[in-house]
Amino acid sequence: MLEHVLKLAVQKGLVAMEDVDYTRNLFLDAMGMDAPEDERVMGEDLAICFEKMAEIAVVRGVCEDTLDARDRFTARLAGCVTPHPSRVRDMFAALEKNVGPAAATQWFYQMCRDVDYIKVHRINQNIQYMADSPAGELEITYNLSKPEKDPRDIAKARTARQSGYPKCMLCRENPGYAGRVNFPARQNHRILPVQLAGEKWYLQYSPYLYYNEHCIVFNGEHVPMHMTEKTFERLFDFAFRFPHYFIGANADLPIVGGSILSHDHFQGGKYEFPMEKVKTLYEVDAPVKAEVINWPMTCLRFTSWDYKALITIGWNMLEAWREHTDEECGILARSGDEMHNAITPVVRKKGDIYTLYLVLRNNRTSEEHPLGIFHPHGDLHHIKKENIGLIEVMGLFILPGRLKIELAALKPYLTGKGELPENTPHREWAEKILQENGVQQDDDAAEQVIRKAVGKTCYRVLSDCGVYKQDEQGKRGLDAFLRKVGMKIKD
Repeated sequence: MLEHVLKLAVQKGLVAMEDVDYTRNLFLDAMGMDAPEDERVMGEDLAICFEKMAEIAVVRGVCEDTLDARDRFTARLAGCVTPHPSRVRDMFAALEKNVGPAAATQWFYQMCRDVDYIKVHRINQNIQYMADSPAGELEITYNLSKPEKDPRDIAKARTARQSGYPKCMLCRENPGYAGRVNFPARQNHRILPVQLAGEKWYLQYSPYLYYNEHCIVFNGEHVPMHMTEKTFERLFDFAFRFPHYFIGANADLPIVGGSILSHDHFQGGKYEFPMEKVKTLYEVDAPVKAEVINWPMTCLRFTSWDYKALITIGWNMLEAWREHTDEECGILARSGDEMHNAITPVVRKKGDIYTLYLVLRNNRTSEEHPLGIFHPHGDLHHIKKENIGLIEVMGLFILPGRLKIELAALKPYLTGKGELPENTPHREWAEKILQENGVQQDDDAAEQVIRKAVGKTCYRVLSDCGVYKQDEQGKRGLDAFLRKVGMKIKD
């Protein structure tokens, strides 16, 4: 068992030959063994090997038999073969200098997969497909990669001592941390320092990545999300150093700001989103090439070789938008001291040309829409209720894993072979699907109409979140805002 794992780790470049004996002893300590035993081949994937070793550890009484405990134990095992942080940084720096940034990030990404920090096998359980919409194809994912909590772990969490270390899962102190109940182990986690606008930030990959090379870039200090002129400088600094990656930030207010507002961070990666593929809706008279793109959320696209001009435009737009009120379109800048307007910025560099996307957001609520006026409305919550962050803004929807079972249960009804489940949250939606599409021939046909309907629902989500709708009133309102920053929609 141990010799096979050590051989794989050497083959993958994780462990040097002179470190094999040392690493074997780390494994023996973790497994509660005095000497190697029961040698057998367990496949060519280290993640699978670690899971099988965890099963043995459970039998030996070294690891508790709960999902949380097994995850922490496999991270400990993976940490035995994960290169030390200094070695990772040296290797990355050498590759970046001698081969280029794309080769360096590709090596780091593959290493994170090899040591099971990126949960490849769980990610492969996700259901993913493309769905047509009036905005073009949207990308849909049913998120099955994060398993449900074990009730025993939930019970332990209630009585567990609360610790303030690390402050959150984005803090630089995470690599090497053994974890605790409700806080994952991070022995196999590594981060890379990156200098942005003269400050120390760090780059890591998402363990449950939603697209290719999904990275997170986070502040070295535990400070909350807050967008300033320096935010735009950091984004362009990153795009300059890693031109093969896009980089973007969630808005810095609740409801419109994604899931983590307590630690300033960006998201990036080697991926092109549906929002980037759409055509122009309106051309804009501006100091650089500018347009409103044909996207249900209000998004402006600025293009130029002059990144300093784009930084100025981004900051001026944000300052103006924060104070902008348009009652006719339901947009209020603030309620008392509470601010409502924010921006989701995205930057990409291709050749010598930079592109800056600015998506206008507003988080105001009302009695009719208590979760947000510019948020998925109540009739969509059976599909999508959570915050619409950067990834979904750009057209990649991360939907709850419950939909795999709930939507499959609609097929007998849509094929005329059964009734709707009594407690389904999708009753009205399913009745509408049947009315619009008729009885389907078989389950495969029913699956296709369900996916089509999910795509239409996700398009509605984006439309609900759009502050200026794609009608004449929305065009007038957007033009009035643009004039505040010295721009206007071209006639």
